[in-house]
Amino acid sequence: MGSTDVSYEDLTKKDIEDIGRRVAENLKEYIPASFNKLLRKLSKGIERAIVSRHRRLLVITGSDPVKVGAAAARALLFYERVYRRVKGKEELPLLYVFHDEFKDAKIRKEVVKRVIKSRANMVTSTIARYEESDRFLGTTFKLLVMDLVNDLKPNDVGRLVGIVEGGGLIIFLVPPWIKWDKWMTIFKQNLVVPGYKEPRHIFIRWFKRKLIEHDGIYIYDVDEEDTIKADDYPLRRYTKEEIKIPEKTVFPRELYELALTQDQVNVIKTIESLLERSKKKKKAIVITSDRGRGKSGAVGIASIGLAMRLRRERRRVRIIVTAPNLANVQSFFTLAIKAAEKLEIRTRIVKHGERVLELHGEGFSIEYWEPIHVPKLKADVVIVDEAAGMHVPLLHRIWRHHNRMIFATTIHGYEGAGRGFSVRFLPVLKNDPRTELIQVEMHEPIRYARDDPIERWLFDALLLDAEPAELDDEDIEAIKQGRLEYVRFDPSWLFSPEGEESLRQLFGIYVLAHYRNEPDDLAILADAPHHIIRGVRLPSGKIVCALQIANEGGLDDEMIEELLRGGKTPGNIIPDRMLKHLRVREFGSARGWRIVRIATHPGVQGKGIGSFALEQVKKEAEEEGLDWVGSGFGVNDQLLRFWLKNGFLPVHMSPDRNPVSGEYTILVLNPIKEIMKKLTSIANREFKRKVLESLHDPYRDLETDVALLILKSGDPIFEDYYPRLTSIQVDRLWIYAYGPMTYEAVTDVIHEITKAYWLMYPKTKGLSLSRREEYIVVAKVLQGKSWETVAEELRTRPHSIMVALKDIARKVLKIYYGLDSESPVGVSASTLLERMDRGKLFVEPIQVRKAKERRNARQDNKAENEEVEQPQDRREG
Repeated sequence: MGSTDVSYEDLTKKDIEDIGRRVAENLKEYIPASFNKLLRKLSKGIERAIVSRHRRLLVITGSDPVKVGAAAARALLFYERVYRRVKGKEELPLLYVFHDEFKDAKIRKEVVKRVIKSRANMVTSTIARYEESDRFLGTTFKLLVMDLVNDLKPNDVGRLVGIVEGGGLIIFLVPPWIKWDKWMTIFKQNLVVPGYKEPRHIFIRWFKRKLIEHDGIYIYDVDEEDTIKADDYPLRRYTKEEIKIPEKTVFPRELYELALTQDQVNVIKTIESLLERSKKKKKAIVITSDRGRGKSGAVGIASIGLAMRLRRERRRVRIIVTAPNLANVQSFFTLAIKAAEKLEIRTRIVKHGERVLELHGEGFSIEYWEPIHVPKLKADVVIVDEAAGMHVPLLHRIWRHHNRMIFATTIHGYEGAGRGFSVRFLPVLKNDPRTELIQVEMHEPIRYARDDPIERWLFDALLLDAEPAELDDEDIEAIKQGRLEYVRFDPSWLFSPEGEESLRQLFGIYVLAHYRNEPDDLAILADAPHHIIRGVRLPSGKIVCALQIANEGGLDDEMIEELLRGGKTPGNIIPDRMLKHLRVREFGSARGWRIVRIATHPGVQGKGIGSFALEQVKKEAEEEGLDWVGSGFGVNDQLLRFWLKNGFLPVHMSPDRNPVSGEYTILVLNPIKEIMKKLTSIANREFKRKVLESLHDPYRDLETDVALLILKSGDPIFEDYYPRLTSIQVDRLWIYAYGPMTYEAVTDVIHEITKAYWLMYPKTKGLSLSRREEYIVVAKVLQGKSWETVAEELRTRPHSIMVALKDIARKVLKIYYGLDSESPVGVSASTLLERMDRGKLFVEPIQVRKAKERRNARQDNKAENEEVEQPQDRREG
């Protein structure tokens, strides 16, 4: 996997060190004349890059790790010489990133390390493994070497290229150019699932094409000792803009002096407005920018200003900061610490591993919390970093529960942040009469100047700026008329020059519709052998719906056995969960399509396009002879309604919320073959019963609307169930319904009634509850929410919830037991003892008794008919 043609596995650590020393001592012997010729061309590019404050990229391709490492080391020494000539002597920090589990990677690293250590005067090296690369977010380097021979993970490229500052050089070490397309990397190997021997080998072909197409990129082939590409980028002379600090500031002027751009100054000044009194209850500042504009740093600086000012008003100030993960906020904390030092504030830092988790000072704390916890916490200010990387419903909950907020987010960046933030969250804030919204945009890059050629290449290669097509009146009319075309896309075509525009539209829809997209997702689309791509296209050629589908199932007996015993397998998410939780073997051998993502163009959602797409997917699946179509997603009531409307049934749900999205993941199935229809019905009934019995504990905080949709889906759990109430419980229910007894004294009875209702829903033996009543019994009785919480959710008073539950009790007494306010009360001992003697502990509802009477009458009639007919039969005999 990702190795060269020559085996280096037998080399010891000492052997590799000896190779590094030998190359360092005799570097010239390893450098072809053609490479020195390329470096002379690169010299002009580096000079332009330094003057323009832009960056350059050098790609070194080859099979020999010694020669590749030597070429990289020579290029770094050459850069140092050019830089010293242009700018003078200063430290040039280098980050070298590689995979330390491969011997050939260790050789390349050792060669570069030894040469730099013995020959460089200004270059200072930091060597790291890819697994720890996210700790460098927010840091700045002049030089970067990425060893991409053993793996090319798009997330790594997007994350690390951005840390190199203007005038810097990035070096990629890659496999032999001609063989690279089909090179088996770690990333590709992880895409291979049972039933598929190889990935598709499309993404690297795309990646190579983008390296060829963009300027400012140089490519050299060590094996052929030849230059593949040496196209430079025009000179754009950089002039640093003067930073103007406002004359009047609330925060100390020293904080403003930490700003590196005018944009950062403007953000810090805007955040001061959180301290101003507002007529509205809430105040939210939204900061948007492309990656690398310093938004996190600016907010980090301002957070210390907020803490200092708010501390004057109250004894203790608590600022909560959240983001999709802890790594996202390290830039924020770095600048917050620097700001505290600038003001000579004594602080205490709490870390989780090497990452800052909390910053404490006298009278204040700045604490990181996972997004899921933030709505429940009390804070003076809440800062949401990388907000577009979080699920919109969770953003709504954070906004509803806090009054002073800062939302900072990347529009285009390695995070591939979804634009749902802009499309579905911002409009709500703008239109809310209780919220004062202030928006700030940042444009100027921190580390390099605008129009940087490497940023242009990165955005293009990873589709960071992908957008859906703009729809015109003709397109809208075509949608109204139902002129939609279901398209089966070939991934090879999509990633070709001819299909690129369609790919951009497809991926642009994903970016707008989903809360989190990453560069890795693009490579999965290209190379995952079990994934297929579908879309809905208009007559104009514009795409309005994008689907990514995974082939799953068809597992052999050995794999099914392993999964049943708790084992794991790549891919096959639906078969895996069904085997582990439903325990039916046939779900492993059945074949189906899991819809990984379906997204409709935000401009035309709610017009039946998604339903049309699902209908076509199911038709295609039938043509392919598949057993089922399914999906898994973070559940909310709107999404679940969509899937239920299209014939899908819920069959499983995770027991824990996703810590970033704050949602439970649910699986839904739409069966195709008859046996699968029966098994899916069983799965749905088992799942509903599991949810019903778990709403008091793991699913206690499940949204009640979602719980109702689940409980109402599919067939009844039991056809002939009825409430299991004793005579005493029935009488206690009566005194609750018509007398002074409180709900708390009769919860056991109400719980049994509620449970029975959902176990036989919708065949509830004459008992009919309104939508509001159903909500109340699930939220209060099954989930155990407080009266106040249920009332707040239904926008009413707690007393009305109490009255509603008494009304439900009266309905149950009347319909099931024929009792009303005038019925006799109390239970006689003789009746109780007689029932016990007959083994009839539970009182049968009227409907059950009548059904039994009808059944007994039919049996009696049948017996009488048989007696009448027998003599006649004998005579005839």
